[in-house]
Amino acid sequence: MTCAPVALFVYNRPWHTRQTVEALLANPEALETPLLVFSDAPKDGTARNAVAEVRSFLRGIAGFKSVSVVERESNFGLARSIIDGVSSVCEQHGRVIILEDDLVTSPYFLKFMNDGLEKYRDDQRVISIHGYIYPVERELPESFFLKGADCWGWATWKRGWELFEPDGRRLLDELKRRKLTCQFDFDGRYPYTKMLKDQIAGKNNSWAIRWYASAFLNDKLTLYPGRSLVHNIGADGSGTHCSETRDFSGELATAPIAVRNIAVGESLSARQLFAEFHKRTRPPFPVRVANKVFGQIQRLRRNGYGK
Repeated sequence: MTCAPVALFVYNRPWHTRQTVEALLANPEALETPLLVFSDAPKDGTARNAVAEVRSFLRGIAGFKSVSVVERESNFGLARSIIDGVSSVCEQHGRVIILEDDLVTSPYFLKFMNDGLEKYRDDQRVISIHGYIYPVERELPESFFLKGADCWGWATWKRGWELFEPDGRRLLDELKRRKLTCQFDFDGRYPYTKMLKDQIAGKNNSWAIRWYASAFLNDKLTLYPGRSLVHNIGADGSGTHCSETRDFSGELATAPIAVRNIAVGESLSARQLFAEFHKRTRPPFPVRVANKVFGQIQRLRRNGYGK
């Protein structure tokens, strides 16, 4: 099996970037994996030195099948950088695994991603593979499907990414027309519709809420592991758009997660556990603080990263 390329998006956090790359190198499949890094340019002078330090580190990376670094000459911001980068890699390679510079992976991350991409490559019901799992209170199946898509260590195919709709207004109108906003919000447990409205209003520029909505409205499924293969080290107070939190921290998988033959349909038990997690971590005054919490979930935490 040929390993899919990894697209890594970085900005101005050298320590986080190093942890992400070193963890990825601990995956046995790294030697057969092309790494494509998209390094955003500083938005202003305050980020210049940190961006230069990140780029210096990137030039010394070894241990992958190949390493290619795209150094942006102007500041794209995270949303534009990811949309442009994922589109270009999908066009060239047909599939891609996506990471950001604050996602530390298990040594079994790449195997699960590649196994999932291979098994479901021709299954139009499946839009993506995901690596992160919320620290829910009960055991999950070894692997399972949920409707929609996610953003903390994920993979997709060209056919899946082609369904991405960048127009938030169009997505919101369709959710309302089909009376799906409650379901979209995990049965009212978390204000994703509010977040989409905020994206439309310019209060955030998240690609992730639009990716989730695009997959959800197309009735597509994402494959998840029963144990998390990704740990987010970005919710440490190091960014400007999110405060420090441990709500999303959990243990990384210490053994491979098999991609077996399972029913291709949403797991109602897993959905219920996700809904319960959202209810526990939902802020008491969502209208006032939803953007802040959304930042914690979707990593809106980069200095000058345009989110």
